[in-house]
Amino acid sequence: MVTPRFIDALSYAVQLHGVDVRKGTSVPYIAYLLGVCALVLVDGGTEDEGIGALLHDALEDHPTETSRKVIGERFGDEVLAIVQACTDTPYDYKGGPKPPWRQRKIAYLQHLGVTGPKERRVALADKLDNARSILADYRQEGELLWSRFNAGKEDQLWLFRSLSQVFRAAGATGFLVEEFDRTVSELERLVDVP
Repeated sequence: MVTPRFIDALSYAVQLHGVDVRKGTSVPYIAYLLGVCALVLVDGGTEDEGIGALLHDALEDHPTETSRKVIGERFGDEVLAIVQACTDTPYDYKGGPKPPWRQRKIAYLQHLGVTGPKERRVALADKLDNARSILADYRQEGELLWSRFNAGKEDQLWLFRSLSQVFRAAGATGFLVEEFDRTVSELERLVDVP
């Protein structure tokens, strides 16, 4: 059931991300957040997990418009824990330049290995949606796709394969991890990764 709390989270996500688009595209960012939320809920996620999916990039992308305090007070500690687990910027990040890409991703991978199943489910849905989008865009754009990212093809593929290994090592099972593995393998095959 969709409760007023979920509707509030959806409204808040639109407030924060309503003018954002996916990197290098004209796709509204809210479409991505809805896709991640749908994956979480289809996989059996709770309302808190669905709300966490809607807000999972809030601290990373809009640190001057929201905060841990606001999210915790408005949506509860469980949602805040999910959002924090999906955030790859430092705890005290308030906007501006982010730490180097690889440094953030290594710390994120280490953190994912020790998160709980709810946080992992949202992170996995997030990464699955990202991998699906990259695969679809690669089929359309080919090698030009990689120019839209801060890190190149080799780094992106390293991250996806590393995520797959971390999710598996942490005990992830089911549709999301299977689909993520298939998507990453197909992407690697298309770009001819040895």
